[in-house]
Amino acid sequence: METNTPHKPAGDGGADDPGKECMLAFQAGDEAAFERLIGLYSERAYALFVRFLGRHEGCEDLVQELFLRMWKAADRYQPSARFTTWMYRIAFNLAANDGERRRLRRSHSLSLETASGQSLGSVLPDESVREPSISMERADVVRQVQEAIATLPETQRMALILARYEEQSYQDIGEALAISAKAVKSLIHRARETLRERLAHVIAGDLS
Repeated sequence: METNTPHKPAGDGGADDPGKECMLAFQAGDEAAFERLIGLYSERAYALFVRFLGRHEGCEDLVQELFLRMWKAADRYQPSARFTTWMYRIAFNLAANDGERRRLRRSHSLSLETASGQSLGSVLPDESVREPSISMERADVVRQVQEAIATLPETQRMALILARYEEQSYQDIGEALAISAKAVKSLIHRARETLRERLAHVIAGDLS
């Protein structure tokens, strides 16, 4: 059964909001507080970018850019919502922009390859060359899940990731994405239905 108030991750629940505490301390002149902030949230930010964009070397650069933007915007930070809500809003914008740049580069690269006489089939992996091992089959399922998630519209994708992996409430996701909690629920429902359809041949179970 779905709920719009999922369990919060450790260190990010209840009245305790270490990110907010660090940002307020940093605003007050405690520069070490920002180092503490990085220690608390860098791994979470990296995982978010990997889930949204796939694993590539640029994810580490995006984490650095995320904290740089928060540093520059520190004087405008308002503790009216959870710290992660503010962080996810900035991260979503960065991830969406990076995804668009990569799509344009891939499109340009494929255009050059096909124009030079190379077929699309030659740049795609040969799915017939695969050892029949359980580990490789599992890796293939994971790959297909990742690819299916990557095809979702960006707002759907981020809403699903924040709900499923970051265990954020619909209200918090809505604040991060600048939409209503009702819209978040609708986005997540559509995302799950799309994934069920696309992954029916490889996944048995409930995505909820």
